[in-house]
Amino acid sequence: MCTVNLPRRLVSLPWKGIVLLAVGLLTLGWLLNTPEGLLGKADAVGYAVCHRIDLRSFYIGVRQMPLCARCSGMYLGAMLGLVYLSALSRRRGGMPSNMIMIILGALVAAFVIDGINSFLSAFPGAPQLYQPQNWLRLLTGTGMGIAIAAFLYPAFNQTVWKDWDGRPALGSLRSLAVLLLLAALLDLLMLSGSPLVLYPLALLSAAGVLVLLTIAYGMLWLIVLKAENRYQKASQLLLAMAGGFGLAMIQIIALDFVRYWITGTWDGFHFG
Repeated sequence: MCTVNLPRRLVSLPWKGIVLLAVGLLTLGWLLNTPEGLLGKADAVGYAVCHRIDLRSFYIGVRQMPLCARCSGMYLGAMLGLVYLSALSRRRGGMPSNMIMIILGALVAAFVIDGINSFLSAFPGAPQLYQPQNWLRLLTGTGMGIAIAAFLYPAFNQTVWKDWDGRPALGSLRSLAVLLLLAALLDLLMLSGSPLVLYPLALLSAAGVLVLLTIAYGMLWLIVLKAENRYQKASQLLLAMAGGFGLAMIQIIALDFVRYWITGTWDGFHFG
C-alpha cells in the first residue's frame, strides 16, 4: 500500500476535518452572496482579478463575459497549456530549453507591450504605438497564458512528486508549435462570436482563475509545511489542494468584498 511520510499536523484527522470544513464554509458563503447563475458566479471570480472594462471585453450576445479580452486569453491559454503538458509530459519537471525560453520570453514581452499601449489609450493625447484592439488583447493574453503554463507545470511537478521526471516538460520546438497552433484555434473560437462557443469558454476562463490560484497556493501550502516531494499518486494531494483552493477563495472573497464596498455594484468599469 502506497503511503506518504508527512508531518503529523498534515495527516492527522482533526487537521483534515478543520481544513475541509473551513474550505466548504468559505465556498458556501461566497456562493450565497454572489450573483445568481453560473455566469453570475463566473462574473464574481473575474470581478476579483480583472477590471472588466466593458469596451475591452467580449460579449455573449448583449452580456459581458466574466473577464476582459486580455484576461480571458491569459486564463484560457494557461488552462490549455496545463492540459496539453499534462497529456504530453506526465510528471516532467525540467524547464524549457534556451530556444524555447526565448520564444516564451517574446510572448511575455508582447503581453507587456500591448498592455502598456492599451493602458496609455485611456489618457487622451498620450503616445501610442498602435490602436489597441480586443483581438490583440486576446492574442497577447493567450501567449502570456501559454508562458505561465510552461513554467508553472514543471514547477508544480518539482514541488509535489517524489518521483518527478527531470526531462523538460515542454521538450521540443515541435511541441511548442503544436501548443501555439491549438492556442490560435482557441482564439479563433473566441473571435467567432457564437454564444454556443463563448458560453463554455466564459466558464472555463473563470475556472482558470481558480485552477491557477489553487495550484500556486497548494505549492505554497506544501512548502510552508515542508511536505515537498513526498507524493506518489494524485489522490494523496486532496488535502494540499483543498488548502490551496481555500487560500484562493480567501483572496477572491477579500477582493470581491473590497471592490463591492467601494463601487456598490458587481458590474465592470464603464467608459463612454
